[in-house]
Amino acid sequence: MAKKKTINGHMHVQYEGKKFPEEEVLSRSQEFYKLMDCRRTIREFERTPIPREVLENIIMTAGTAPSGAHKQPWTFCLISDPKIKKKIRNAAEEEEKISYSSRMSETWKNDLKPLGTDWEKPFLEDAPYLIVVFKQSYGQEEGEKIQHYYVNESVGIASGFLIAAIHNAGLATVTHTPSPMNFLSKILNRPSHEKPFLLLPVGYAKEGTYVPDIERKKIDEILLDF
Repeated sequence: MAKKKTINGHMHVQYEGKKFPEEEVLSRSQEFYKLMDCRRTIREFERTPIPREVLENIIMTAGTAPSGAHKQPWTFCLISDPKIKKKIRNAAEEEEKISYSSRMSETWKNDLKPLGTDWEKPFLEDAPYLIVVFKQSYGQEEGEKIQHYYVNESVGIASGFLIAAIHNAGLATVTHTPSPMNFLSKILNRPSHEKPFLLLPVGYAKEGTYVPDIERKKIDEILLDF
């Protein structure tokens, strides 16, 4: 049983994290990098069902992320109902049509051409699950407003955990952020203090799917030593 002590009037427990030999630390870091380096954005999904427990575990993993003052300012909506997915697709494509025709600059659209994207989003119906991440600008407990801190940073970190957990489970996703995303609040009937942050279709990549032939930056392009 972990040791406990009171600090500033609040109970703390002794940290019991795992400590590995140096060689294992190196090998584990290499293995995780290799796993994540295989992650790709996928826009074509199998309709193969996935046990709900898998999605719950993935979302619980996202919920382990650090957050400002441990307020955990996030809500994850898990959607499998075909009717709701269709509503989300229709609303997203309506916004995307406008974006591609008038909101996006020519530079932006040219930068997207190598990725093969357009306003059509069939993956919003094809994927067996959608996860919509909402950020809570503040919390509510028994009708009282609870202040939250570093909301965007906290929810961004949790979303990173979420994407890593999806890939670790052998599933695929695409980070979809149609702008504006207010339609998600209406369709999912979320309260005013929750704002849509990210939409993730989740499923198995469709067999025979192709992805852009692109490369990630090398270590000397992203790392500075001081």
